[in-house]
Amino acid sequence: VQLQASGGGLVQAGGSLRLSCAPSGRTLRTYAVGWFRQAPGKEREFVAFITWTGSITSYADSVKGRFTISRDNAKNAVYLQMNSLKPEDTAVYSCATPADRYRTPTSLEREYSFWGQGTQVTVSS
Repeated sequence: VQLQASGGGLVQAGGSLRLSCAPSGRTLRTYAVGWFRQAPGKEREFVAFITWTGSITSYADSVKGRFTISRDNAKNAVYLQMNSLKPEDTAVYSCATPADRYRTPTSLEREYSFWGQGTQVTVSS
């Protein structure tokens, strides 16, 4: 299973970006998806997750109110809308799924088995 995150780039503080996560070779429709990020010199941290139905979402406190995770199962994709970006949001953002379909994950990294290559988000001050 391979996932691909895209949509990163360079943006000024206060700006917005929308990241996308899409699979190659399989469907995302029956899997929860999480977004994580890793800044230079720091450990990877949870950002948000969405269940396979889209009915449940969860966010890290640091992004709550600014980021929105969503999914379009018709397009087999999950998105992370990032608004009011701050320099501290600078990181490589990756999407991941649990191994089991229909499973509702938590923010714990160990619950995610399949990871995609990340996309760089850089926020300038």
